[in-house]
Amino acid sequence: MNIRNIIQLKTGGLWLVKPAAEETIFCRESFTEEHSEIKELAFKFAEDKILPKIKDIEKLDEKLSRSLLKELAQLGLIGIDSPETYGGTDLDKISSCLVTEGIGWGGSSSFGCTFGVQTGIGSLGIVFFGTKEQKERYLPKLISGEWIAAYGLTEPSSGSDALSAKTTAILSEDGSHYILNGEKQFISNGGWANLYTILAQVDGSKFSGFLVERGTEGFSIGPEEKKMGMKGSSTTSLKFTNAKVPVENLLYEIGKGATIAFNALNIGRYKLGAASVGGSKQAIKQAIKYAFERKQFGQSIAKFDSIIAKIADMTVKTYVADTMLYRTVGMIQEAIDDLDKNDPKYYVKMGQAMERFAIEASMAKIYGSETSSMVVDNCLQIFGGYGFIEEYPIAMAYRDDRINQIWEGTNEINRAIITGYMMKKVLMEEISLRDLLKDMNKLISKKIDDYGDLTLEKHAIDAAKMLSVLIFQEALCEFGQDLKHEQQLSEALADMFMYLFTSESVICRVQQKKIQDKSEQITNSIVKINVMESMLEISRLSRNCINRIFTESTPTEISNHFQKLNEIIQLDTDVMSLKRNLAEYVYDKKCYPF
Repeated sequence: MNIRNIIQLKTGGLWLVKPAAEETIFCRESFTEEHSEIKELAFKFAEDKILPKIKDIEKLDEKLSRSLLKELAQLGLIGIDSPETYGGTDLDKISSCLVTEGIGWGGSSSFGCTFGVQTGIGSLGIVFFGTKEQKERYLPKLISGEWIAAYGLTEPSSGSDALSAKTTAILSEDGSHYILNGEKQFISNGGWANLYTILAQVDGSKFSGFLVERGTEGFSIGPEEKKMGMKGSSTTSLKFTNAKVPVENLLYEIGKGATIAFNALNIGRYKLGAASVGGSKQAIKQAIKYAFERKQFGQSIAKFDSIIAKIADMTVKTYVADTMLYRTVGMIQEAIDDLDKNDPKYYVKMGQAMERFAIEASMAKIYGSETSSMVVDNCLQIFGGYGFIEEYPIAMAYRDDRINQIWEGTNEINRAIITGYMMKKVLMEEISLRDLLKDMNKLISKKIDDYGDLTLEKHAIDAAKMLSVLIFQEALCEFGQDLKHEQQLSEALADMFMYLFTSESVICRVQQKKIQDKSEQITNSIVKINVMESMLEISRLSRNCINRIFTESTPTEISNHFQKLNEIIQLDTDVMSLKRNLAEYVYDKKCYPF
């Protein structure tokens, strides 16, 4: 096998056309001893240092947030993605996600935002694309927490359409500096930062990155935004009025701003998934505690079947989000491991390797943010009227969570990325839909005793993959590249792909468990609940898609295949009983237990 083929194997989306759950995936049970130590360190810091201070952080206490950053720096947790040469610890992406998840466990989304920008989009542009001089000048200060970082991409007239930014950069006549003019909006860490990564148009059309220091002549910072949530994080506008930025502060190359921006966003997306998982686990713990304390009709509300169902639903969604997150990051890390660290372009190539998993990074962002949204909503409902009172922990979490579906690219944009990248992989022949569809009749007639454990679930996923690929193929035939403009259809396809990836991931994880105990039965129940409910969603979405593609009548052969595949994915699983058993197990542990 040649090098090109080896590289092609380590790219996202290939799971779509492979048999269900045959891969060994990276998951929580795959953690090394070092991963476990980092997890314990991050979660302990969150438990001891962040959780007791969430009300103080909420008061927009810059001094407190800076001190927490410095404490994390002393533990080596800020420079986890940065080279050791400049004071970083340069650990793998799994460790980086574990730290982000741990900060999420601390219950302060505001501090999570401050930390996330500092360690992610605020500094990784320099790590990936900075010159040696830029790294020497800035990274030690950022890694130590002495300086705070921010990232300026969004503008008043351009959010999701980031490349249409209007901020300009013109080289001065003497060639010594760039003159920036324009405005950035909704900049996290904006009021506190010492260094800003700013994206601007050179000569009107060459999207480029610049490193701008606080105090730069012609650069001013707007007042703090009055936000619905995230009140403990700084969010401001930035204004450039003939701001003079030295030429040596150009980041990477002229016209390479999109590369800087999209690499930062890919990392930010899966890290947001990690933060959402950590926060969801903390919220579940708080809800269980309250459910046992609150008495109604002579008993704890934890005993009510509707509350049991909510606890089970939250646990299933969080388990799935956790599983698909670490599968994604494991895939990314495996691709990075193939790179030569001594290569001068190591970090540029790392960004290229991560981009090959843009589909999964977007899925981690969507599924993570929509999981945490569902979790905090159910938790608030369990708290009842008290959930609406700021004195209790869920009101703040509920407000803070809403932004997660908007930043790092709205979930609508990320769904467009999923389907768009899948289209690209098909058109570039990285993925062959036709090869899978050749096995249609074989799958439909296949006896399910050909499978091992979780027989029905794996058979259903194989059929759902075939169904999704059939619809995807017909959509491409009908609309071609204009499919990207059929946003309702492309979003439905993205959701179908996401349900396939998540459902397969949980089966892979459960199959790999080495410990045979009570938790094995419970995780099998999670698989059955998740696959059953995911298949129902795929069935619903597939009907909507087929009706859009064939507006008059569906060809007979396609209609027959559609009907037979839908029959296979309809499972007769008693999810209500499984949810009761799952909730009983979670109640016994008094927290999210996996």
